[in-house]
Amino acid sequence: MNSIPKDIFSIDDAAAFQTQALATFKFQAENCQVYKEYIHHLRINVDQVSTIEQIPFLPIGFFKTHSVLSDQQPIKITFSSSGTTGMVQSSHHVTEVGLYEQSYLRAFEQFYGQVSDYCFLALLPSYQQRAGSSLIYMVNDLIEKSGHVKSGYFLDNHSELFQTLTDLKTQKQPTVLIGVTYALLDFIEKFDVNFPELIVMETGGMKGKRKEMVREELHEQLTAGFSVPAIHSEYGMTELLSQAYSLGEGVFQCPGWMKVLIRDTNDPLTLIPKGKTGGINVIDLANINSCAFIATQDLGKINLDGNFEVLGRFDNADIRGCNLLVQ
Repeated sequence: MNSIPKDIFSIDDAAAFQTQALATFKFQAENCQVYKEYIHHLRINVDQVSTIEQIPFLPIGFFKTHSVLSDQQPIKITFSSSGTTGMVQSSHHVTEVGLYEQSYLRAFEQFYGQVSDYCFLALLPSYQQRAGSSLIYMVNDLIEKSGHVKSGYFLDNHSELFQTLTDLKTQKQPTVLIGVTYALLDFIEKFDVNFPELIVMETGGMKGKRKEMVREELHEQLTAGFSVPAIHSEYGMTELLSQAYSLGEGVFQCPGWMKVLIRDTNDPLTLIPKGKTGGINVIDLANINSCAFIATQDLGKINLDGNFEVLGRFDNADIRGCNLLVQ
């Protein structure tokens, strides 16, 4: 694969993360052509980068215009972003699908426990109806690995979903319902669910189907509609192979091999401290074969405890499936 230490999933402290991140940076600065050229234009001396704060982040738009790869292995799968007609899509070429699978399985286990303990229900019509969705790839695998007879997808068959939820509640079966935001709202407008133990995980936004809502209003409606104490969320995107999770209140936690930093919106090479709003930079060490250092078009802030919030998007940024709710 490459000369980088491979066991990113055993990272358990800041020092180990920095060591791995710096090794990954040096590898990609040499082997990812678009990243190498970007660093050259910034006139950054790779050998002088000694902390993660000094690492330059590749603007996410390069995934729309370039092939972002750090190795010469055959491409096994290409994930593509959603978008309206005429919008240029991002493409993430993946040469080691196993890294993606390990990443989402280990992250889920970190925050929720064993996949096989759950039944997974998916309400993701806008993702199902297009090709190349990394989210659908993940959910397909979670459904299969759960081994539960009722795990599966629901498009417009809301009555069947309601009956399935009713049955699972009666059976006291731990259940995850992962859905695109507008579809979850459509569902609770038709059915009142009383399933307090249900994990409702919203992902993505309105996809042009509904007016965007602030997170507090959205989660208030969803918690009431499902009779749950909190709404969970996942923060991921086409250009990443890892996800952060929120177990409520829109506050996200990263798995050990992923980290968020916040950059100054007026000076993208400068990072800003906790508590201040800026552009979200993501280090995703599972992206060893593309680029692990991505400057997203999302706005957010890091809280004092190290967890982060997503607060919106940059002006004129493409609206895509990144779990972005305007506040």
